[in-house]
Amino acid sequence: MRDEDRDFRNNPYFYTAPIYRYNRGGEYYETNQYGADLLRQAVNYGYAEGFRAGSADREDGWRPDYNDNYAYQDATYGYTGYVNPEDYRYYFQQGFRYGYEDGYSDQYRYGYYSDGSYGVVANVLAGILNLLPLH
Repeated sequence: MRDEDRDFRNNPYFYTAPIYRYNRGGEYYETNQYGADLLRQAVNYGYAEGFRAGSADREDGWRPDYNDNYAYQDATYGYTGYVNPEDYRYYFQQGFRYGYEDGYSDQYRYGYYSDGSYGVVANVLAGILNLLPLH
């Protein structure tokens, strides 16, 4: 769904004040809880896609190279709007890198698989996002 198709007037998250600050590329940005949740989602989706890609490359006997993967290059899987698309892509790619490494090595050093879903362990996720409370 495109942002212009959404009814932001009836979305309680859209007008919620920012409560977090984060740094991407040397610039600081602010977001509310909804935005923070979407950035966490980007990391976790990236991890899942990266794990699958790394596993496939290992099983096919290819050399490890996440940069050549289309999902890494595109980095928009799961993007629904609201947060800056470049922020989403950046955090998706961060998760993808960790997932790819785990998938290629057939280990869970940075993430986990539980109940049919992949995710990044909390301390790694916190290090990637580095969300700082504003107050």
